[in-house]
Amino acid sequence: MTREPDSGSRELASKVINLAAQKKAQDLRLLEVGKVSIIADYFIIATGGTAVQGHAICDHLTENLKKAGYYASRIEGYREGWWVVLDYGSVVVHIFQPESRDFYDLERLWTEAPQVELEEDGDGCFMAKESTDQ
Repeated sequence: MTREPDSGSRELASKVINLAAQKKAQDLRLLEVGKVSIIADYFIIATGGTAVQGHAICDHLTENLKKAGYYASRIEGYREGWWVVLDYGSVVVHIFQPESRDFYDLERLWTEAPQVELEEDGDGCFMAKESTDQ
């Protein structure tokens, strides 16, 4: 079930990561779930320290992505803020509070999905490191 993500998915994932970083999202991870599932091309996993920070990250993402022409087809968990999921089709964003991230441990559940290494440039922006896998 291996497939390569399209460049639009990679571009959207990059935007999401950088927007989340602007709101101080912690422990950002980019999983290439499209290599092992048809659910999406990428999962982005981030942690906000509190429900308030999780809301701020979510609001920042939805507002700025909307300006760029991306609309979430579904947002779940916003009210509680324990685990917020934003579904952009090819990219699914998971924003956790620390306890919920530890409890659900998506990285362990999706261990077969390659994790894309992120590199931070000098300006606080993240770029996905190019994979050398074939």
